[in-house]
Amino acid sequence: MALDELKSAIPDYAKDLKLNLGSVIGNSDLPQQQLWGTVLSCAIATRSPIVLRELEPVAKENLSPEAYTAAKSAAAIMAMNNVYYRTRHLLSDPEYGNLRAGLRMNVIGNPGVEKVDFELWSLAVSAINGCGMCLDSHEQVLRKAGVERETIQEAFKIASVLQAVGATLEAEAVLNS
Repeated sequence: MALDELKSAIPDYAKDLKLNLGSVIGNSDLPQQQLWGTVLSCAIATRSPIVLRELEPVAKENLSPEAYTAAKSAAAIMAMNNVYYRTRHLLSDPEYGNLRAGLRMNVIGNPGVEKVDFELWSLAVSAINGCGMCLDSHEQVLRKAGVERETIQEAFKIASVLQAVGATLEAEAVLNS
């Protein structure tokens, strides 16, 4: 029901988003845990209360408690890492790359779920947050673990659609207030 509610809220001018939302979630080849962990972590990363409110309950129903927590952890840690590593990359002084980050990231080493799932969620959140260094890093870990490009693409397709849906619905909320 929540997915239908979200789709029905999308304005006619964004019909492609409505179709894509149904496709990336409803027709995904990802296993349930990877799909709904990606959906939850990306819903959080969109910063859209509307998207999160509609998709979180469905994600919670489809994830184990450990996977639910890990997906939220991926969104949280990548919110920090994406800013840090994107900034380090964008600064013209390469010496920042030689400095120790000094930021705690223990959850990456022990996420409470399969490492591949957590890496996939981290990659999807990094796509929303626009961190090239993190995207490269997580993609390399996934590829070394034998994950196919199509699976990785599926995660960042979910990220792109949820981000667009969130931006559109938030804009509509402002325009219609």
